[in-house]
Amino acid sequence: MTQVEKFVENQQFAPSDLQQYLHGENFITPPFHQSFNNPSPKREPIKHLLIGSAKTVSSTIHYLQVIGYANVSDWSPLLPTANPGEVMSILIRQILMA
Repeated sequence: MTQVEKFVENQQFAPSDLQQYLHGENFITPPFHQSFNNPSPKREPIKHLLIGSAKTVSSTIHYLQVIGYANVSDWSPLLPTANPGEVMSILIRQILMA
């Protein structure tokens, strides 16, 4: 189990807070990189989890929009963690695998 998985497992989140984002994998987000060599590419989900102060998480989300990776609106609202002054935000993308 990775450190992030251990962290998330140990947090005390209301189920409704996380379920609306972690189970949202059925929507399709345009791929960051598209390959035309494979006629039937396979899409796989990738989950991004940002954890830190509200200022740091928000700043990172905006930077990822500036570089064209994800829109600010693609991320979940800032959700509080069990640690004071700490929040998290989740993004789930579908990427093409060769």
